[in-house]
Amino acid sequence: MNFGMVLRSLAILLTCEGIVMIPSLLVAMIHGGYDAKAFAITIEILLSLGVLGLINQPKNKNIYTRDGFAIVAIGWLLTSFFGALPFVISGAIPSIVDSFFESSSGFTTTGATIITNIEALPHGILFWRSFTHWVGGMGVLVMTLAILPSAGAGTLQIMKAESPGPNPGKLVPKIGQTAKILYGIYIIVTIVLAILLKMAGMTWYDSLIHTFGTVGTGGFSNKAVSVGAYNNLWIEIIITFFMLICGGNFSLYYQALKGNIKGIFKDEEFKFYISLVSTSIVLITLNIHGSIFKTIGESLRHSSFQVVSIITTTGYATTDFNLWPLFSKMILLSLMFFGGCAGSTAGGMKNIRFLLLFKVIRRELLKIIHPKAVYTVKFGDKSVDEDTLKGITSFFFIYMAICLGAILIVSLEGFDTMTTISSVATSIGNVGPGLEAVGPMGSFVNFSDLSKIVLSMCMIIGRLEIYPILLLFVPEFWKK
Repeated sequence: MNFGMVLRSLAILLTCEGIVMIPSLLVAMIHGGYDAKAFAITIEILLSLGVLGLINQPKNKNIYTRDGFAIVAIGWLLTSFFGALPFVISGAIPSIVDSFFESSSGFTTTGATIITNIEALPHGILFWRSFTHWVGGMGVLVMTLAILPSAGAGTLQIMKAESPGPNPGKLVPKIGQTAKILYGIYIIVTIVLAILLKMAGMTWYDSLIHTFGTVGTGGFSNKAVSVGAYNNLWIEIIITFFMLICGGNFSLYYQALKGNIKGIFKDEEFKFYISLVSTSIVLITLNIHGSIFKTIGESLRHSSFQVVSIITTTGYATTDFNLWPLFSKMILLSLMFFGGCAGSTAGGMKNIRFLLLFKVIRRELLKIIHPKAVYTVKFGDKSVDEDTLKGITSFFFIYMAICLGAILIVSLEGFDTMTTISSVATSIGNVGPGLEAVGPMGSFVNFSDLSKIVLSMCMIIGRLEIYPILLLFVPEFWKK
């Protein structure tokens, strides 16, 4: 392992985190909040550590696969830790464990919270809380590569370790340019959404807060009852559309910008994603019509928003879906595991994995019928190699094993079954709200420090898709 480049890359990362904290400092200063000093101190700490780390000049500037995974895993832990300092120093969240939970939830775009008095917090803290969604959505390290692509040769390894979904690749030959293209699309979508929300009736501040949460598929709001506080149909339609877009593969949008618009609708994963969303909306609409909402229009309005919010792992709410029938809640719980598409800002296991798993199951059934026949699993027009299929199967097993382990630990709290299971599912899936005590109108404040740490790690493990964090505990990983 090239420890020199690992340390240098982490120093660059901390420097970038200090820089992206500046807008929050400015917001705090403009509004005269007591949180301005906390941001100033944290920025000073981050830039000082960054400068100290950059003094190191390693001779070997290559970043190998193990280095990439180490940078990503340690980088996300450090980012979440230092991102929690403004909460602690300002006194907005005095507990370091609670602050780490909130910061992890922000950067991993989970949106779960321990805060019960959201609207009482200063503007700078609320801005930072939501801005972490925007920074973490496309990836803290992808942003670093976009800003400083000269971090070293082999930086594709960093992008591979951090990018959500199997087989991330380069859109163009240079990885720094790929990162810039992705963030370019990301910024354009952000600007368009912020303007539309302002036109729909939000203030500029509220518009930015909800834009960060929507584009990053995070879900933090500056309102106690989330998007439902506005009771504005146009705001809900706009956010629903952009959540759906940001749950898709950003590489498809790049191809569309180059003229291949049909490619979006030909993509097998995207079609599966849209079909899953449409089916879920129809089923929930029929289930809640009459029992929860009187008109079919109102039922469709709320089911559409919640389905898209949950499957894209955004977590915004327009109503308390805890009050919905069990059938509807089970659909939403299932969607937490599916998540969005590979290459999106959404969490979950990703639709492409489920799609390929279903194809593997179908192949095994056909093999029973025709033992001597040879069947290949195809995605689009290409055959999927066996190593990829084995990797997806292993990922699914490990994901569920971590879920079960976390559920056992959290169950020591003594909460009801639905609260316990959904708290873990929503954390590792980076969704945000769960069911019952951790529903859209609830919070995680009553969990013990142990459970909060476990759930925080679930968020980071889910965001990085397991392997980078697990590798830290393998002795062979650290050997030269």
